[in-house]
Amino acid sequence: MDAFSLSLREPALQFPRPNSGDNYKSRRNAKWRSPQAAIIPNFHLPMRSFEVKNRTSTEAIQALRLITAIKTPYLPDGRFDLEAYDALVNMQIVDGAEGVIVGGTTGEGQLMSWDEHIMLIGHTVNCFGGSIKVIGNTGSNSTREAIHATEQGFAVGMHAALHINPYYGKTSVEGMVSHFDSVLPMGPTIIYNVPSRTGQDIPPLVIRTVAQSPNLAGVKECVGNDRVEQYTDNGIVVWSGNDDQCHDARWNHGATGVISVTSNLVPGLMRDLMFGGKNPSLNSKIMPLIEWLFQEPNPIGLNTSLAQLGVVRPVFRLPYVPLPLPRRIEFVNMVKQIGRENFVGEKDVQVLDDDDFILIGRY
Repeated sequence: MDAFSLSLREPALQFPRPNSGDNYKSRRNAKWRSPQAAIIPNFHLPMRSFEVKNRTSTEAIQALRLITAIKTPYLPDGRFDLEAYDALVNMQIVDGAEGVIVGGTTGEGQLMSWDEHIMLIGHTVNCFGGSIKVIGNTGSNSTREAIHATEQGFAVGMHAALHINPYYGKTSVEGMVSHFDSVLPMGPTIIYNVPSRTGQDIPPLVIRTVAQSPNLAGVKECVGNDRVEQYTDNGIVVWSGNDDQCHDARWNHGATGVISVTSNLVPGLMRDLMFGGKNPSLNSKIMPLIEWLFQEPNPIGLNTSLAQLGVVRPVFRLPYVPLPLPRRIEFVNMVKQIGRENFVGEKDVQVLDDDDFILIGRY
């Protein structure tokens, strides 16, 4: 019988067995011994399976050029609209996206409970995992939460994790390294650097340090193309996190591709931008749309535009609200200029009225 089995049979409190001549004093002076289970090394096993974890290699993630940060649609009561979500993911697959980020900033993971978050990752894997790489945003400013969510994400089959540096509370450079080192052993991982949201840059020293892990797939970098080139010159895979810079990042600075918001709307054009060689004319054609999308913090513009395309219901989880009417009119005109056939969905684009939108604070 092994030590573990024996430990379960032993009583929690273990005293020397007294003989008939022992008195109260000897029992009182007996030493309490810890149950053996409490001192077995690694008694708490991580909640993950090596078989599942290793289904997708880090190299397979590093080869992806177009990854869509997918939008999460809602029903009027604020729950996920899985029918609309599935249709949107399928549009990405048909038009050539190779991966999706589930529950990222664009997908409003910050507005989800962890139960919702992990469910959506598992649902995406279950429905589309054979056709597209599913990268779950399981990052957190709490290392404990990041570890737990990442274990669960890989347990439900995600191919890779997306991890941000601890935000708001922030930490030291050494703390960042320790944070990422806590989650990297679980599977392929993309680190996401977006100081405009976290309030703290991930310095290159951190990336160079954690790059020693074979599970670091690369970096989603939003600081700019000088930083992109700094990494790619040293053999670190980078995806541009800025749609307005991704063409130059890809063709002039060595980026593998882009993790894109705009590809929710025009995945075919974004694929051409990443696969078709230098194409400044196409980049210029898409640029007004990109600038329109980011005039307010993402995903406000994306949520508004997908609703006007009839791809999702016009439901917003607060604190996000739609763009004002003049901006909504601009989008309709932009669709006509770029060509409706280049956008997702089949319905005619329309200008929605203020009363068409549903804003949900409790869900």
